[in-house]
Amino acid sequence: MPIQSNSSTIPTMKIAPGQLGFDIDGVVADTSEAFIRLAAEDYALEIHPEELTDFLVEECLTCSPKIIAEIFDRLLNTPLEINLKPIPHAISVLRELASKAHLTFITARPVQEPITAWLETHLGEAAFSRARIVATGDHDTKAPHIRRFGLSHFVDDRHLTCNRLADEPDITPIVYSQPWNRGRHNLNSVESWPEIRRLCLGS
Repeated sequence: MPIQSNSSTIPTMKIAPGQLGFDIDGVVADTSEAFIRLAAEDYALEIHPEELTDFLVEECLTCSPKIIAEIFDRLLNTPLEINLKPIPHAISVLRELASKAHLTFITARPVQEPITAWLETHLGEAAFSRARIVATGDHDTKAPHIRRFGLSHFVDDRHLTCNRLADEPDITPIVYSQPWNRGRHNLNSVESWPEIRRLCLGS
């Protein structure tokens, strides 16, 4: 597959829907939108998406670490209550993929139940019944689960995770482009869910 670091790169080969797995935050769930919204509504902080230039937001924002921790606690434990939104087109594409194969989500979240309930709510009964979800609690332990489910490709927004997966001989990572990973990798990337759809289902 072609390799570029600063623009979306669609592999020329087609990926079978059942061979592709997904991270959740920053790929399926729009956690940056929720973080910015909660910071504004509850702490009167004005944060712009382009300011989120590091996966560890405390490295790129000047607001209190206590506030950051409080917001992330809510993102992790009450995603439905805070109205965590899906990334545009994610749900429609996932439902279409679920009609072809199982959906596999592998997240570094330490607690699985809240995000499972969130996925069930947004995917709906039919697609969710085809979903497999693992919460590893660790960004760097996804490879064994990817292999366990027989996946060949994995979409993640954390470039360090993707770099680690790229060292595995049987796993191809795809970076979901976000402000915090742009210009920080030399891997295949996608900009949107319609691009992911084309990877699996063509035009």
